Amino acid sequence: MINKIGLNEDITKKIIKDLDMYLANLNVLYVKLHNLHWNIEGTSFFQLHEKFEELYNFVSEDLDEVAERILTLGSRPSASLKDFIAMSTIDELESQAISSLESVKIIEKDFNKMLELSRKLLETAEDNKDQGTVDLMAGFIGNYEKTLWMLKAYQS
Repeated sequence: MINKIGLNEDITKKIIKDLDMYLANLNVLYVKLHNLHWNIEGTSFFQLHEKFEELYNFVSEDLDEVAERILTLGSRPSASLKDFIAMSTIDELESQAISSLESVKIIEKDFNKMLELSRKLLETAEDNKDQGTVDLMAGFIGNYEKTLWMLKAYQS
């Protein structure tokens, strides 16, 4: 069966499920970036305080794009913290003082996870000829790759 935008319904259901889990991860990441923005300490405070704000603003835009893609595909995105926490593969972070280096390592791990999820979703979307989701994930992949390069350079 084909949905309203001409995609295979069975594969699209999998893409929607994966996008919803992706959305959950973005929401946990969004809160975690705020946590780090507020609790960063050390000599790199000013640099990382601003960087984390930049990153959570990017994630905020991504949240909206993913939720709207789920709607475009004919479903409703999850929208409760309870659901996000249950579905997310990114761990929450306790509110505590955190060093510059440790904060960068945490975000590097999470961005690597998001990069992996983006690549898997892109592959599934390509198999379904779902160009809208392919384009969305391709943009995210480029952003994660660039940010990961910067995070690695910071730690050198």
